[in-house]
Amino acid sequence: MSTRILRAADRTPVPWKNGGGLTREVATAPAGGDGFDWRVSLADVTADGPFSLFPGIDRTLTVVEGAGMDLVVGGEHHIVDEPLWPHDFPGDRPTDGFLLSGPVVNLNVMYRRGRTRAETAVVCGTVRLMAPPGGAVLALSLDDGAVLDGAVLDGAVLDGTDIRLDRYDAVLAEGGSPGVLRTMGQAVVITFSDV
Repeated sequence: MSTRILRAADRTPVPWKNGGGLTREVATAPAGGDGFDWRVSLADVTADGPFSLFPGIDRTLTVVEGAGMDLVVGGEHHIVDEPLWPHDFPGDRPTDGFLLSGPVVNLNVMYRRGRTRAETAVVCGTVRLMAPPGGAVLALSLDDGAVLDGAVLDGAVLDGTDIRLDRYDAVLAEGGSPGVLRTMGQAVVITFSDV
């Protein structure tokens, strides 16, 4: 089993594929480039505009800060104004985003259609994280003070040692359970599996 702690402070903002904003990559597999099977990032959206096109990619967008957006996907309006509600859409259809009331931060989950499936859930409280066989699980804390209890890092159980996850810190595990996540607020848990 492989487990990594991904600290928000270590992420460098980079321009979107279309240059329209900034994103901070949380994790991607395999690492580097547009040939990913899946990718998770946080995007700062400060103005209306088009989304980057990603051929063969499905997306899940969750607004984690701000009032929300009107997503126009292939000409259809999708009002994404409910806090922390994952919204699925195809990444290869022309998409424009219109802010409802000021800037937002979006959690973007992208995954290759026909190869990978991603399930995104917002959780509160206590949850055992579990990666499916051949897959991965990523949990991103939305508030300060989440704790990974009974953590397993590099194959070793850290008995009596909790790992604190602050806002936008994440844990990524492949091939098993990295432990139990206890949140003071909320977290997003994304499970990736092969199709």
